[in-house]
Amino acid sequence: MEPDPRRWQALTLVCVAFFMTVLDVSIVNVALPSIKTSLHVSDQSLQWVITAYAITFGGFLLLGGRAADLLGRRRMFMVGIALFSAASLVCGLAGSIGVLIAARAVQGLGAAIISPATLAIITTTFEEGAERNKALGIWGAMGGSGAAAGVLFGGILTKYAGWEWIFFVNVPVGALVLALTRPIVRESRIPGLQGFDVAGGATITSSLALLVYGISKAPDVGWGTAQTIGVLAGAALLLAAFVYIETHVQSPMLPFRIFRVGNVLGADVCGFLIGAATFSNFFILTLYVQQVLGYSALKAGLTFLATAGTVIPVAGLAQALTTRVGVRPTLTAGLLLLTAGMLYYTQISVNGSFLGDLLPGYLLVGFGLAFSFIPVSIAALAGVEGHEAGLASGLINTTQQIGGALGVAIASTVAFTHVRTLLASGHDQPAALTSGFSLAFWVIAAFAAAGAVAAFVLVRGRALEQLESETVPAG
Repeated sequence: MEPDPRRWQALTLVCVAFFMTVLDVSIVNVALPSIKTSLHVSDQSLQWVITAYAITFGGFLLLGGRAADLLGRRRMFMVGIALFSAASLVCGLAGSIGVLIAARAVQGLGAAIISPATLAIITTTFEEGAERNKALGIWGAMGGSGAAAGVLFGGILTKYAGWEWIFFVNVPVGALVLALTRPIVRESRIPGLQGFDVAGGATITSSLALLVYGISKAPDVGWGTAQTIGVLAGAALLLAAFVYIETHVQSPMLPFRIFRVGNVLGADVCGFLIGAATFSNFFILTLYVQQVLGYSALKAGLTFLATAGTVIPVAGLAQALTTRVGVRPTLTAGLLLLTAGMLYYTQISVNGSFLGDLLPGYLLVGFGLAFSFIPVSIAALAGVEGHEAGLASGLINTTQQIGGALGVAIASTVAFTHVRTLLASGHDQPAALTSGFSLAFWVIAAFAAAGAVAAFVLVRGRALEQLESETVPAG
């Protein structure tokens, strides 16, 4: 088959869309104080602006990826863009917290359709080998820099245009992507669709949504409460039902044989730990620079330019090394760099400075993100047949998002439990917060270190070209 002559334009479109969805995971964080004041809401209600997006984003990723395979990658990509853009407009216009939360949930659903569709489009548009790796390197750079850039853009827009514009900015971008998609992006789907695994789709989506909800709320209500235990138990029961269904239906939504292909299993485990380390890092770091150092939303955002600005230029090197020396050494190195960055943050101080307490860590994390996101994306798809590209894409996106939710919940629980203990014993608030955040970074470093071990142990050391040629028969 001849290469798609518009493949690089298609890559640009899907990367812009993917960057927009990753951006919205963190862009809201710095705007929360402004939203609270404008809409006159409590902290408990305000947290749902984050949680509603996380639940639908994490819960529907696997279903969104499989729907792309079955119904058409371009079609589902366009559906996701339309949903995300329309929900963004409603978010910006929201005059009450209820409307904002509902719109954020729809926004998360749109993102859950877009993210796996972008990766599946890249996989089916580019031939396996160096060219696809380059495309995945660019895609990975968007994902790696998106979370940091979200803090930056959130600070700028909140300061100069108002919190509404962190949502309004998605509307023209989404409209442009939607207008250009049909003439540029080639459609692909599984031929001869016979039916859809409704029961499997319903159980895994419900399980993942409950899991994200339970994890996200646990720091507020307590890990040992009846609510948390009940929700997590419900998620586990639904997951067990999903596994049973998938092993007994003729056309399962998730054929488990995919975990025997190439490095899919190892990449998903590493993706989970990368998500846990990355999202919790940005969450705790944002709290530190604003609550302890007293940075404004704008200043906090500008500091993260050091990380976002590092990921993009380093992405080319990470992609070239992955192609030349293989996934395992590059991914292991990336996770060790992330570990080093988190360990550097453990020395933060009450009167910390940007140059001394932050910049070296920002740079280490920037390198680590490039050397982690790119090889793990390549590994997650190497050897996967075209008809399961959306499924593999949904898997790696899901593991990263679930890992991110769990990482933030654990890191924030550790931090604020320690803070409350210190405050009760007479410490002042800045010192207590600093000590709590420092302890959280030890936990985050453990996530990254576990990822490095997983990369070395679970990711195969054979040449990437060999892994790309490996497939498992559908029987």
